[in-house]
Formats: sequence, C-alpha cells, structure tokens
Amino acid sequence: MNIQAGNFISQIKRLSDRIFERILADRKIDAFNGAQGRILYALWQGEAISLRELADRTGLAATTLTSMIDRMESAGLVCRTPDKNDRRKTLLTLTEKSQSLYQDYLDVSDRMSEIFYAGFSEKEILLCESMLARIQENLRRHERIPRI
Repeated sequence: MNIQAGNFISQIKRLSDRIFERILADRKIDAFNGAQGRILYALWQGEAISLRELADRTGLAATTLTSMIDRMESAGLVCRTPDKNDRRKTLLTLTEKSQSLYQDYLDVSDRMSEIFYAGFSEKEILLCESMLARIQENLRRHERIPRI
C-alpha cells in the first residue's frame, strides 16, 4: 500500500495558503496576511495569552512568532502587556483595529471551507474532520514522547 497522507497534507497546506492569500487580495484585505490571521484567530478566542501559549495554539515556533508579533505590533494589530500575576511574563492582546477585522477573517475562512469541501456531503465532511483530528492528536502525542 502506497501511503501518501503526509505528502497530501503538505500539498494541501501550500495550496490553501496561496488561495487564502489570493482571497485576501481579491477582497482588498491587506491589514493581515494568512500567517497573521492564524495568530489573530488564536487571540480572537477571547483572552490575553503568552507567546508560549500562542505558539502551542498556532503550531508556530516561538522564535518565528517573536518577529511576526513585532511586525503585527508595529501595524497596530496586537499589543504586549505585562502579566499582572507574573512580572516575568508578557501577554499578547488584540487592539481595536484587529478586533474590527474579525468578520473579514470569518468571511475568508468560510470561503476557504466552501473550497475545501466542494462536492462533499455533510457526512463526508464530518468524517474527514474526525480523521484529521485523530491524525493531529497522534502527532501531538508523538511529539511529547521523550527522545532517547
């Protein structure tokens, strides 16, 4: 059996990133790009979070996030605030500007879902999502296994 799931997932990721960027451009949304949208989405979940938590939620490396957050802060999309409970920690929060972009992001995400699942039945969509969630959990579990 020729198993190609990893290859499919990699190709889907590259294609979906390009299409997401094209939809943003077509809708003249230039306040954020696809990668920044992923960061904003994590923050739109309603709380101030640390860089480490943001890295966990987005799957992006903390080192990558640092420079992205710098650019997003300069663009007025996020701000860093000291954690009242732990002075060593800085929390990331949304600005009014980024809060106003939430509907734009949802509209683009809805369009992406339409593209992803064109021709799928509701049952197929649920099955696909369930299987992808299982793959993700398998990978997360494996990532936590200590190296020898």
